[in-house]
Amino acid sequence: MSKISSIISQELHLPVNQVDNTVSLLDDGCTVPFISRYRKEATGGLDDVAIQSIDMRLNYYKELEKRRATILKTIEAQDKLTPELANRINNCWDATTLEDIYLPYKPKRQTRAEAARKRGLEPLARIIMAQHGDNIEQRAAKFINGEVKTADDAIAGAQDIIAEWVSENETVRNAVRRSFRYDAVLTSHYVKGKEIEGRNYENYYEFSQPLKRVSSHQLLAIRRGEKEGYLKVAIGIDDNRALDNIGRIVVKGKGEAAQLVDEAAEDSFKRLIKPSIETEFAAAAKAKADEQAIDTFAMNVRQLLFAPPLGHKRVLAVDPGFRTGCKVVALDEQGNLLHHDVMYPTAPANDIEGATKLVLDLVNKYDIKDISLGNGTASRETERFLKRINYGARRVNVHVVSENGASIYSASKIARDEFPDKDVTVRGAVSIGRRLIDPLAELVKIDPKSIGVGQYQHDVDQNRLKEALNYTVESCVNSVGVNINTASKELLTYVAGLGPAIAQNIVNYRAENGDFKTRRDILKVPKLGAKTFTQAAGFLRVPESDNPLDNSAVHPERYALVEQMAHDCKCTVEQLIKDKELRNKIDLNRYVKGDVGMPTLLDIMAELEKPGRDPRQQVTEFEFDDNVNTIEDLREGMELNGIVTNVTQFGAFVNIGVHKEGLVHVSQLAKKRVDNPASVVKVNQHVRVRVLSVDVERQRIALTMKL
Repeated sequence: MSKISSIISQELHLPVNQVDNTVSLLDDGCTVPFISRYRKEATGGLDDVAIQSIDMRLNYYKELEKRRATILKTIEAQDKLTPELANRINNCWDATTLEDIYLPYKPKRQTRAEAARKRGLEPLARIIMAQHGDNIEQRAAKFINGEVKTADDAIAGAQDIIAEWVSENETVRNAVRRSFRYDAVLTSHYVKGKEIEGRNYENYYEFSQPLKRVSSHQLLAIRRGEKEGYLKVAIGIDDNRALDNIGRIVVKGKGEAAQLVDEAAEDSFKRLIKPSIETEFAAAAKAKADEQAIDTFAMNVRQLLFAPPLGHKRVLAVDPGFRTGCKVVALDEQGNLLHHDVMYPTAPANDIEGATKLVLDLVNKYDIKDISLGNGTASRETERFLKRINYGARRVNVHVVSENGASIYSASKIARDEFPDKDVTVRGAVSIGRRLIDPLAELVKIDPKSIGVGQYQHDVDQNRLKEALNYTVESCVNSVGVNINTASKELLTYVAGLGPAIAQNIVNYRAENGDFKTRRDILKVPKLGAKTFTQAAGFLRVPESDNPLDNSAVHPERYALVEQMAHDCKCTVEQLIKDKELRNKIDLNRYVKGDVGMPTLLDIMAELEKPGRDPRQQVTEFEFDDNVNTIEDLREGMELNGIVTNVTQFGAFVNIGVHKEGLVHVSQLAKKRVDNPASVVKVNQHVRVRVLSVDVERQRIALTMKL
């Protein structure tokens, strides 16, 4: 068991053997989805969230080990590395403490203390710091030279050195940290002359609150206001109390030397320690706010990616608009473009007759039963038009889907490569249609940050955000599984173990050689070796294969086990899948051996019951209130249908069909207290709300779910 595993076990409150086994698998190059699905015996059944957390902490401690090696090397080069110091550094597993240990040995830039040392004043600083006896001025006179003009100059230089020593004292720094931890107050004030321009931040024009109680969205909003030049922000503590604490640590007695040390300590606090610790706590608060915002954003993205798919059916997609008309495309079952056109059923053209003819012609020609309508400008007006058309004996369902990110996709290289001769409007409409057929397959083509859910995603740590969203998308893709014969490069990229290069190789091989016939054929792809195959195979489906297991989540390494089960039941694998009675006769305990335990066997049996099952729910229809179309139509007390479009820490935004989302504040989500809105609502959830208030001028709608 490694030291890192032991520390992670304590941090995450997980059994150390499970963590240690997971760390070993990660170090061997296994992916999080593969470990969580196919190595349950080793991990003790840890889910992908726990394994992801282990992976993140493992990466943190590996970086810390690199930093430790650099620090040891630097101190050793100074010939100051004692066995005691080396032992302390080697046993330090906290980044802040490690930097505190290193601080006295860190190469200095040209500081006031360094300048004083060069003038030969460090011995005087040691005399004063010892605080034995007085006559400091007399002693200081001995240090007068060409660069030190007077005894006062010598004492001032010595105090600069003492101030640096105090700032490098771990006990002192930890005392100031305690003050910040318990007493720090975040304040923000408006920048004079920008009161009107910065009205979006008026809630923070005169803001003061203990730092530990400032919420994530408040902190991120304040920091954005500061960045944009509308707010002045500070984190403060009780300076006098902090100085008293420092004095008790470094000042001894009440003599002349003690007074000079006290003065140096005050200078150290104001000039060196306080700004440093304030920056440290500001960064820590920002990191905590980032983590909460990123978690919320990742959760929303997960829910969008897991939106119910219509499935492989022909679709008519409509990107609504007023003056420029509605872009219309017909797509086949795989989302391929069959036809594109433009219609003008809304103002100012109001060509209802021409638009109706176009829709009916396309519906009949391409055997359309479902229409995918974007939720942007003119969506409600276009929805009413589409639902009023008489489709005869044919039932045509109209589904409103989110347009978020469609414009990003339509202008991307991916879209240009796919439709080089089509303009952005056609590409955008295609994306809207494909989001109904399979939201996951389409949304992976868009930078998750641009999908349009979350909270202050452009203000958080972008590397951390990218890492979290990649984990989220990878988790969703592998939970659903991917048809290797129809998947795009972008979708394949997120399959465990593949990545963009091998995903492109798969697409190229498929284009040159036709569809894959079996899972084993995947090994023919250039640069896709046995290790990659092991990681990816269980998440890749081959529906056309003669082996039914190739279209399931049963991993190829367990095919022999399933075949043994079938042999023992005196049937084929296909018969075993189809016949529940045969499966019920299997005694799983007979097959427990080696690295195959009950978790794996239960997973196999669940997969044999419904091979290749999609964990996502089915599409359900939704209708807005026909009498409400604009914000002016709203009245207090109205009860309306809505769709949750975004979940934040302070509540949920709901589309009620008026081109402006309403906010259900966290206090209005339920009759009981709600600490986390995500525990009550999810993105894409259909809800019933009541209008609390409407501010037409500021375009703000307050809603409640307390019906």
